Amino acid sequence: MQKTYKTGSPPVRQSQGMSTETFAEVPHPTRFDTKIAVLLRDDLETWQRLNVTAFLVSGLGTQVPEVVGEPYADADDTPYLPMFRQPVLVFEGGKEVLRAAHERALRRALPRAVFTSDLFATGNDTDNRAAVRAVAAADLDLVGVAVYGPRNAVDKALKGARMHG
Repeated sequence: MQKTYKTGSPPVRQSQGMSTETFAEVPHPTRFDTKIAVLLRDDLETWQRLNVTAFLVSGLGTQVPEVVGEPYADADDTPYLPMFRQPVLVFEGGKEVLRAAHERALRRALPRAVFTSDLFATGNDTDNRAAVRAVAAADLDLVGVAVYGPRNAVDKALKGARMHG
């Protein structure tokens, strides 16, 4: 059973690839009033999906500091970097779903990051920014969009997308 982040009845299990132990029953699962979501074009190869997701969420953490939690440390006091304080939900859809989601995110002024197909051919941040700058918003060949904001606004922006599977 895969872990979901919607409120539901416990117990909640960890996702595949992790320990198969179940978490203790959670009397009141956390329901965040905000949402971090990544929308990927459904024709990307696996390596592209992973790469695009990593790039997109890195932008949110730098511009929306409230999404980042406190640093981690293990029992030996080895420090680790902080991570998002809430789940990142990953969705997929066709070109038109991405275009519509991008337009709705812009209209709602949601913090957002974009990844275009042109960025697969660049090799550095300067060229990445130049590739996006060269194209009008309506003409971007989007392969990924990340958005953050109130749950309802993000849900409306991603209307038509499906959970990545």
